[in-house]
Amino acid sequence: MTVVPERSTPVRALVVAVGAALVALVPAALLTGAVAPLALADAGPFVRWMVPVSDVVADLSSAATVGLLGFAAFLVPERARTDRRARAVRFAAGTATVWLAAASVQLVTSFADLAGTPLTAPGLARQLLSFTWSLEVTRVLFLTVLAALVVTVSARLVQRRAPMAWLTVLAFAGVVIQSLTGHAAGSASHEDAVNGLAFHLAGVVVWVGGLIALVVMRPALGRDLAPTVRRYSMLALWSYVAVGVSGLEQAAIRLGSPSGVLTAYGAVVVLKALVLAALGVLGWRQCRAIATRLAADPSDGRAFARLALTELVVMGVAVGLAAVLARSVPPVPDALPDPGIAITLTGYPDPGPVAGADWLLSWRMDWLFATTSVLAVGLYLAGFVRLRRRGDAWPVLRLVLWVAGWALFAWATCGAPGIWGRVLFSAHMVMHMAVAMVVPLLLVPAAPVTLALRALRPRRDRTWGPREVLLQVVHSRAMRVLANPVVAAALFFFSLAVFYFSGLFELALTTHTGHLLMMAHFLLTGYLFVWVMIGIDPGVPRWSPLMLLVILFATVSFHAFFGVVLTGSTTLLAPDFFTTIDLPWMTDPLADQHTAGEIAWGIGEAPTLVLAVVVAAQWFRRETLETARRDRQADRDGDAELEAYNARLARLREEAQHLEPH
Repeated sequence: MTVVPERSTPVRALVVAVGAALVALVPAALLTGAVAPLALADAGPFVRWMVPVSDVVADLSSAATVGLLGFAAFLVPERARTDRRARAVRFAAGTATVWLAAASVQLVTSFADLAGTPLTAPGLARQLLSFTWSLEVTRVLFLTVLAALVVTVSARLVQRRAPMAWLTVLAFAGVVIQSLTGHAAGSASHEDAVNGLAFHLAGVVVWVGGLIALVVMRPALGRDLAPTVRRYSMLALWSYVAVGVSGLEQAAIRLGSPSGVLTAYGAVVVLKALVLAALGVLGWRQCRAIATRLAADPSDGRAFARLALTELVVMGVAVGLAAVLARSVPPVPDALPDPGIAITLTGYPDPGPVAGADWLLSWRMDWLFATTSVLAVGLYLAGFVRLRRRGDAWPVLRLVLWVAGWALFAWATCGAPGIWGRVLFSAHMVMHMAVAMVVPLLLVPAAPVTLALRALRPRRDRTWGPREVLLQVVHSRAMRVLANPVVAAALFFFSLAVFYFSGLFELALTTHTGHLLMMAHFLLTGYLFVWVMIGIDPGVPRWSPLMLLVILFATVSFHAFFGVVLTGSTTLLAPDFFTTIDLPWMTDPLADQHTAGEIAWGIGEAPTLVLAVVVAAQWFRRETLETARRDRQADRDGDAELEAYNARLARLREEAQHLEPH
């Protein structure tokens, strides 16, 4: 078995992975017809082959970039007279350059393939400039090119860890955003397919990118290789689960039935599943045998290098098969024959009129929001159990509040508000108020940051683990600005008005990306507002309760005004959407909009009252504790503070008497 040289470079690692990917890509593409000529408008064999080939190079180079930047920011220990972080970032700049070039080729060849125009055709460049932003595929690829460009330039300039961490996030986003251009697998499953592909890409980029970074950085790690491998193995385990589960979901959506396995597309899916199983075995060996061997002899990295190289080859094969599947036609078509106007606009069929029992009994699982809820509860429960086993106390009521908050979030996004909120303004407002106002009121008192800081183990080698990143965030300059009560209140209310009285509302109703961004905005701004009011987690200094009550009641007044305006409005918001969808059972969209205003006004009052009561109770408790403290101090020093105050008043009285005219 070939051993990675001591002076390994990311180019060598990429060549190994890309070579394995191309070896798998060629026969699989011929089997599925992924590079067969198109019947109507064909761009030629060069374009047909360059699309999957550039996909492979872009996928592997972007993963290497994320992995190297992530190692520099979060995993690599720095010792005296070492430059490991700077070295990792220099390598990342090189892989980002490859990513930028491959993504640019992706953009050009994908457009030529869509247009059915060879690269040598006159006017192709002009058409590309004209239509890049109007086509979803090229728009997403253009955003990826921009992300690669920023990372390529910035990686040559950054020197501190915080910018390295932000570049990791940017590169990661530049990869995951490509989930928007995958197979829709039928319009009715579009959002599930996109969410699953996003999880799949996230797992792949962390898994593959981390392994490439380990191979590249191994010679520089020395005795720190063992702990670095252990940390990577934990990330790889989470990534393996994400890739496996999302892969099963993608296969179920795109194959449709067991008979789909018998197609050429199904054969490649089965082969990719076998490759994933092989990677699981290799990863298990790495965790059990190699990590133990490195712990006994940290300088013996050759066994790890051999296993990592094998794993990298198998990963390359998986990436090559994935590139073929992305270009192949699945057994389930990408578009339904007659989807209907509701599916065309929202991605879901017309749910029909809502009945009273539907508010509790109707569910449509959104796997992204459901998974988020389950993970949030699972991680909190793990921290709770760790503290209890350690003998530390943690109130059960906080656990109950946390579970209740995420259960309500799951109902708002997967229950009746999530179903009818896609077509009814009133149901949408129920979802909005639940996520933005009621859910944070349950989550914030659960003190998740405090629990995490107590449950997570600090790192002793000055690297940034989850606990260190959390501390960086809560004490950051950005948090000082955002946690200012005036800023938090402005974000909470004014963004609400801007959202509904602009085109953002219609964008959220008609696009998956807009819907996800809307839900994230509702939850985060609501959580931030409630946190600055009643939060007990550590962070920036708190304002006085009196000022908080003033800001709270001012925000409530604005919120009530918004509800009144919506209730008395004569102009339909998002008119193109509500007039186009034209549900047969919804006779008056404007009346439904008035109902939404009443919901915004009515539901908003109860959480505000609870917030005011909690702020007042915290104020009373703070004053009671301060009074008790002063009483104890007076008992210890004979009320010296009061004596000093009385003596000062006496001096002032004597001075005033001396100044009086005789």
